[in-house]
Amino acid sequence: RAYLDNITAIGPRTVGSPENEVLAVNYLLEQIRAIERESTDAHKISVDIQRPTGTFSIDFLGGFTSYYANITNVVVKLEPRGGAEHAVLSNCHFDSVPNTPGASDDAVSCAVMLEILNTLSKSSEPLQHAVIFLFNGAEENILQASHGFITQHEWAKSIRAFINLEAAGVGGKELVFQTGPENPWLVQAYVAAAKHPFASVVAQEIFQSGIIPADTDFRIYRDFGNVPGIDLAFIENGYIYHTKYDTSDRILTDSIQRAGDNILAVLKYLATSDKLAKSFEYRHGNVVFFDVLGLFVLAYPARVGTIMNYITAAIAFLYLIKKVLQPKTRAIHNLKKFFTAFSLTLISWVCTLVTVLSVAAFVSVIGRSLSWYTHFYVSVFLYGTAAAAKLILVHRLAKKFFYKNMNEQYLGDIFFDASLMIWSIVLAVITQMGLCSAFICTLWVAFPLLAKLMIHKEFSQKGATVKFVMMYMLGMFVPYLYMMYLSWTVFEMFTPIMGRSGSEILPDMVLAGFIVVTTMILSSYFINFIYLVKSTKTTLITLTTVCVVTLILVCSGIFFPYSSDAANPKPKRVFLQHTSRRFHDLDGNVVKRDSGIWINGFDYNGISHITPYVPEINDTIRTPCEEQAPFCGLPWILPVHLMFWLVKNWYLPAPEIFPRSPIHFKVLSKELMPWNSVRLSFEVSGPSHMSLYIRPHEGSALSTWSLGDGVPVAGSGGDYFVFYSRGLQAAPWRFWVELTAPEKHSDGIVSLAIAAHYFFGEDQTSPQLYALLERFPNWTFSSGWSCTYDLFVF
Repeated sequence: RAYLDNITAIGPRTVGSPENEVLAVNYLLEQIRAIERESTDAHKISVDIQRPTGTFSIDFLGGFTSYYANITNVVVKLEPRGGAEHAVLSNCHFDSVPNTPGASDDAVSCAVMLEILNTLSKSSEPLQHAVIFLFNGAEENILQASHGFITQHEWAKSIRAFINLEAAGVGGKELVFQTGPENPWLVQAYVAAAKHPFASVVAQEIFQSGIIPADTDFRIYRDFGNVPGIDLAFIENGYIYHTKYDTSDRILTDSIQRAGDNILAVLKYLATSDKLAKSFEYRHGNVVFFDVLGLFVLAYPARVGTIMNYITAAIAFLYLIKKVLQPKTRAIHNLKKFFTAFSLTLISWVCTLVTVLSVAAFVSVIGRSLSWYTHFYVSVFLYGTAAAAKLILVHRLAKKFFYKNMNEQYLGDIFFDASLMIWSIVLAVITQMGLCSAFICTLWVAFPLLAKLMIHKEFSQKGATVKFVMMYMLGMFVPYLYMMYLSWTVFEMFTPIMGRSGSEILPDMVLAGFIVVTTMILSSYFINFIYLVKSTKTTLITLTTVCVVTLILVCSGIFFPYSSDAANPKPKRVFLQHTSRRFHDLDGNVVKRDSGIWINGFDYNGISHITPYVPEINDTIRTPCEEQAPFCGLPWILPVHLMFWLVKNWYLPAPEIFPRSPIHFKVLSKELMPWNSVRLSFEVSGPSHMSLYIRPHEGSALSTWSLGDGVPVAGSGGDYFVFYSRGLQAAPWRFWVELTAPEKHSDGIVSLAIAAHYFFGEDQTSPQLYALLERFPNWTFSSGWSCTYDLFVF
């Protein structure tokens, strides 16, 4: 905890700032030297300060290219006295996003690594392999420092596996949410060594699907280093992740201890494992893994899971076929009744989904989105009750009008079989898709089928007795308990993300969809009880009443989305950039210039809740799009433009800013190349963060450049985005672009814009920006900085 407190006491550690490049580095070096002095003779400690320069392209956020210069890595190698040929890497990052203390992301991980280094170095037992501790100083700049290390550092060649320590929340348990690729032995190492396991292949497949707008150094080590690893992250309380509230006092000592216990044990296991040296021999095959209520982890090869899944599905299909086709004289009749129940179940699910999503759309349209953001129970009372009520209503109507006078016992039996059929099909399809998460479907087929076979005699002879209900519930206990546990984990992780997912996504629709799917899963084997009980009228009325009352309260605005509660804040995120823009023509003349404070709200609500506090921020100052300029002529720090509608950001006129350290942009040369190509060379010097935007004109094409691997990567909108950052004392940035051009190009062949972002120091905040930030309500996290934007045509 002392390490954590001291790192966060430095303040925000933005790449390029003295806090990140000098103070944090000096603190880490002091602690490492103190640990080295107390280490035993069994170990040798080597320390290196790396300041790499490099470039790479990445398909994150639609695709862009990154360039870094003179950023900082603090690298420590702990090895046996005689040296070691192979190593395991432990990675954290000590930089933070601007204007935040970054306690959970990721100072706590660096604190844990320091303590692990201290513990291992004092052991009298030598390790079999080396452990490399990378304290990387530029992760928040989209994974630059890890790229600099794995592609350029001499120690990187010896690494056979890694553990990456990250955060998507503040404190709590650290979740293993990525492993591999392949290399099932790594999961087995975690299973064998971790004292407090918390891992899920479901989280892995959700994260790697891309639906969460985030990435980690895991990608860099996997893609550029071809090294397998384990990715862990704190996921609790994501509401204050990347905000000023991410302070050390919010991370419980128990959380730090738990993470330390786990990571120390796994690192020690890997550093003494024979498999590490021959990891390539154990590479093949994926693995299914999941923890059971945090008590232990089950893990087995994916190929074994595939066999188990298909066998389970086959047994279920055989059971259903045998049941439907006996006696043979009633096979056609049974088949019709079975597929009617099957269709009705699917129809009830579709009706439920449409109804609940309609409610969510209505709530969004009237401006009451995110009413559940601070009051999570509102989502359950509104969408959960609506989903349950609609399901019951559809089957109640079917029972009353379609199945009138039919045997209730027979109906209960056939609707159970219909649910079993659906789950068996889903199991077979997901297994065929190669998803390891199919194990969940196996639970929902195997346990209910086993329970049905055990109580079939009781049910057929006596009907729905108390004994039958108790045995039925007991049979469903395992899949229901695990599904509730998993649903809560996903809910805890996804709900805060809705507050930073941009203005494009309707968060109520997303959460309502998740609740409907959860309701359908949890109710799938209880639909048959609607036909077994005499009446569901009271239940239906109760659920409908709760839903309607909650909807009225939501519409009234009683549930305010955000909270400034000191103990548990749930702030609204707003970014403000005091921007001065200049647009140049082909001759270099400024044809347009303006200045204003560009405002982006990071959720669907925009600034509707802020306007009463700052009336001048209203719908009359929507941001206009400069159609001729890449990315609408706006100074995006990262290519997140597709997450925001132009109607959901604002441009408040403000005086022009004149940074004391302005950007210097000049053309070094223009060369005519073979095949009718033109090479333009540039030199740029400016602040630690800059964004370059390129748009070839019609008829022109960007064929190659000096960035990335030489192949230009276009973003989702067709423009090219380059993110630049540097540490201290970096040389001016030089680069060239080569374009194929048509013979006639009177309006030029390319538009190129550069934005300079001032995240710290005397140029960060103008008086106007500071005054505006002071007026924002205390339930917001408003992060502001100054920037300039220049567009050129060549």
